[in-house]
Amino acid sequence: MENRSLVSIADHTREKIEYLIQMAQEFERRPNRHLLEGKVVATLFFEPSTRTRLSFETAANRLGARVIGFADPKVTSGTKGETLKDTIMMVSNYADVIVMRHYLEGAARYASEVAPVPIVNAGDGANQHPSQTMLDLYSMYKTQGTLDNLNIYLVGDLKYGRTVHSMLTAMRHFSPTFHFIAPEELAMPETYKKYCRDHGIKYVEHTEFDADVIAGADILYMTRVQKERFTDLMEYERVKDRYLLKLDMLAKAKPTMKILHPLPRVNEIEYSIDDDPHAYYFEQARNGLYARQALICDALGITLEDVKNDKTIIL
Repeated sequence: MENRSLVSIADHTREKIEYLIQMAQEFERRPNRHLLEGKVVATLFFEPSTRTRLSFETAANRLGARVIGFADPKVTSGTKGETLKDTIMMVSNYADVIVMRHYLEGAARYASEVAPVPIVNAGDGANQHPSQTMLDLYSMYKTQGTLDNLNIYLVGDLKYGRTVHSMLTAMRHFSPTFHFIAPEELAMPETYKKYCRDHGIKYVEHTEFDADVIAGADILYMTRVQKERFTDLMEYERVKDRYLLKLDMLAKAKPTMKILHPLPRVNEIEYSIDDDPHAYYFEQARNGLYARQALICDALGITLEDVKNDKTIIL
């Protein structure tokens, strides 16, 4: 049987990414459907989440599925010593697809190897976050009209940021130029820089963050410094306020430049920017609904043609 799990966006070709973007467009035109009526989607969140969990659950509900699962692992049998494998096998008895976030890198890959139903990775430690990447790609496509040859500036926590790691692997198909802007303590790991070199992805590293540095950006992708990833809180305090985006820093920005952020925001984007036309992070979060509808349907074997031919009307 074909394994339709989504563990890493690196598993997808350019054609598959463009296919999923087309599917997301169809869902944006009409998000409420009966395509998943009779299906059960399990959301297993071993790590806190607001946007990812709620958007996956909303995606399932708007497509007619039922949702089961948990947002707090303390209420599960894991507290009694149940292994991840046993939890996955047990939930597979009840659900048609499992959406899982876990604090351990590689947990989603392991789950996809043991589960009899598809696994959709909603984030595994500091490793990958492929569903966030799909909504990021959809947001970039909507705002720039293409994914090809973009100048993408990644700012902040590039060491632990699974969203930026996933984006690198996805954009290898589209000839981007990346600009890595981070303090030395949070620089892009050598593993991912090697990935760029091996795949012909151009990148430039910066430690400065000002209007001149970001003037060439098509996409300015901000990230928060993730306190929960640090074992040394003194190190966190040293870097948490190093790269803050202020309104006057947009003075030289391209008119079409958009600011993205996977959210939640702490203080890395000044609140006055929310009303600036460059700000796109709240629209980006809304795009997550359509992207995740596409991912759930794809995991369940529902095709783009099925979506286009769907004539159900929900008032």
